[in-house]
Amino acid sequence: MKELPMRKNIRLKDYDYSSAGYYFVTICVKDRANALGKVVECAAIIASVHVELSEYGHVVDKHINKINSMCSELSVDKYVIMPNHIHMIILKKGGDCSTQDSGVMRASRPTSSSIPSLIRSFKTMVTKEIGVSLWQASYHDHIIRNESDYRHIWDYIDQNPTKWIDDCYYAQ
Repeated sequence: MKELPMRKNIRLKDYDYSSAGYYFVTICVKDRANALGKVVECAAIIASVHVELSEYGHVVDKHINKINSMCSELSVDKYVIMPNHIHMIILKKGGDCSTQDSGVMRASRPTSSSIPSLIRSFKTMVTKEIGVSLWQASYHDHIIRNESDYRHIWDYIDQNPTKWIDDCYYAQ
């Protein structure tokens, strides 16, 4: 049997991803396929650019918005869904997820309030709803270290649709 290649661990060594703080997370669609929507310009409003979500993009949007009700210790502070990736600022508060039933399907609730558990649950629920996995393996994360870093990332997310053609994830 052919041996599978070893996947490189891209998480920060010895960092506790259940620690309180802000995290910038990017999740990409497999093969950079533009499955989540398309960037469009609104002619009626000067310099108005936004992402028009596809059917899959609407499912992703729904599950991002469910994150805030899944666990009181985790919330999405800011996000943008691009044609082939998602950027999110996730706030991890101190403590662990409540075991109270919040009316959300059990399969969608992470088993802990760590960032990896949240991302795994999010990807799983989107995959279950649409019936196919959109996602590339893993995700990119950045631990936001201070207010300046936070503001820079907030602006980056805000401006991402207007800079789509110059984006490193751009694919036609």
